[in-house]
Amino acid sequence: MFSKILIANRGEIAIRVARACKEMGISSVAVYSETDRNALHPTKADEAFFIGDGPAADNYLNVEKIIAVAKECGAEAIHPGYGFLAENAPFARACDEAGIVFIGPPASAIDAMGSKTMARELMQKAGVPIVPGTTEAVDTYEDALRIANDEIGFPVAVKASAGGGGKGFRVALTEDKLKDAFEGASREGEKFFSDGTVYLERYLPEPRHVEIQILADKHGNCIHLGERDCSIQRRHQKLIEESPAPEWVVDEEMRQRIGKIGIDAAKAVDYVGAGTIEGMLQGDEYFFLEMNTRVQVEHCVTEMTTGIDIVKQGIKAAAGLPLDYKQEDVVLRGHSIECRINAESAPRNFAPAPGPIGNYKEPTGPGVRVDSGVQAFGEVSPMYDPMVSKLIVWDADREQATQRMLRALDEYEIEGLETLIPFHKALLSTDDWARGSICKDLVEDKEWLKSTAPAPVERYEKDDEDEKVTKEYLVEVGGKRFDVKVIGEAFAGGVVASGAGAKAGGGAKKRGERKKSAGGGPDLLEAPLQGNMWKVLVKQGDTVEEGQLICIIEAMKMENEITAHKAGVIAELMIEEGAPINTGAPIAMITAAPAAEGDSAA
Repeated sequence: MFSKILIANRGEIAIRVARACKEMGISSVAVYSETDRNALHPTKADEAFFIGDGPAADNYLNVEKIIAVAKECGAEAIHPGYGFLAENAPFARACDEAGIVFIGPPASAIDAMGSKTMARELMQKAGVPIVPGTTEAVDTYEDALRIANDEIGFPVAVKASAGGGGKGFRVALTEDKLKDAFEGASREGEKFFSDGTVYLERYLPEPRHVEIQILADKHGNCIHLGERDCSIQRRHQKLIEESPAPEWVVDEEMRQRIGKIGIDAAKAVDYVGAGTIEGMLQGDEYFFLEMNTRVQVEHCVTEMTTGIDIVKQGIKAAAGLPLDYKQEDVVLRGHSIECRINAESAPRNFAPAPGPIGNYKEPTGPGVRVDSGVQAFGEVSPMYDPMVSKLIVWDADREQATQRMLRALDEYEIEGLETLIPFHKALLSTDDWARGSICKDLVEDKEWLKSTAPAPVERYEKDDEDEKVTKEYLVEVGGKRFDVKVIGEAFAGGVVASGAGAKAGGGAKKRGERKKSAGGGPDLLEAPLQGNMWKVLVKQGDTVEEGQLICIIEAMKMENEITAHKAGVIAELMIEEGAPINTGAPIAMITAAPAAEGDSAA
């Protein structure tokens, strides 16, 4: 077994891995960026290393820097968590070349499953059912149009070959929407995965998203831990997950059938470690969607129903040890539900709502688990994803687990942030949820989403004086010192900062009620969120219709489409591509179109 593991991640997953290491008697090493100087995750590891300022590309995604830290601290293995470098085959190879174990599958498996077109072709050869569509990249829009009309039909899904997590996924319900879908999926693929190639699939309008948890070792053992139902999503991003699926959706016969599909898919690429086969269930048909070659965000619900620690099993597999379990040892007991507590505004189309946190209190009690990466007087940074925590509950059955989740959501206190807690409470109280619906109509119903709006949220910000006080506390956290070597710019004697330091600094200052979202005055269109102006699709003087796309704001790794709140003329355009934009900042002044010649006031 390893004696020291570097965790190449941040937030709740970094803390989750550090805890597993602690229980296994393994020393853990955290890394953190300047943005995360006061974050919680570095304080949960035995050592912590500063890896630089700037965007993630300069720190958490910097392969050379991560490898350098691992060598410096003497780590024998690196756990990538999820996101960042978790499904990066070149990083896995770089670890091998440096003599460091990558805790995950071999690079060849990441390559095979990382390309959706290659994965579809491999799965087809392995006898794994795939959604009808292309197994090769589609090069041009004209080719896509021909294939959609002649071979697949509409509606059609356009997917980035290297996409994942809902990015690089667009749907064309009709022929006239295909060009936008093709270009949008390609653009996101290039932006997020440096690969703009796309492929086409038959679009299944309302399938259930059912996935299989896989564990495999280097001795040829491969088992599944049952299924998770992750059907409640928005923009192809998961919101609520449960294990097992409702019994009227997946019975024991289907569980074994799709479990075998998952094992066959993993074996086809000689998989090692923890991974997930994602699939779509339409009636009694199950189609392979993709494989996530890493631990999933929602692995927790499977841990709750099986009693198996997925993170520990992944570490053991990477160390060359056999799995602790055989398939017959896997028994699902009770029901578990996970709600993603994101700093997002459901009434504003799930726009990211990052910012400082005031007081913070997590729910507790029987059957309640919270995996979080924040604490009181911490912050959800716009630099990263909007997750505050994952709230997981377990109980004897789905109905009781639902009631336990509602109780836990009521207990959760997060001051200063708008989160999805009101949305989760509202959705879990509906008949749609009780019936096991995928709740698509609710999640896409803007009027219903407005009904989940919380009371006005007060924001907090630290002034310069608070910052000075905070820095005085960087040297010590709760009496615990961090005697580490710092890679990059040294500060405060080479010791890690902590969120506790920020709290000790005190003095969180109220900014007042948060500015309401897009709309502004009768003519003014305002930004509903903070981010960067990714694309501007109109120019001053253009005539626009209500609902027409004006611009796209990138925020927390997501593209947010901003549409005209009224019909009229762009009298003034106050934005430019590539520039940062704050919540409430003016985007455009849209005035009434001039009356056509010959029109009368009457």
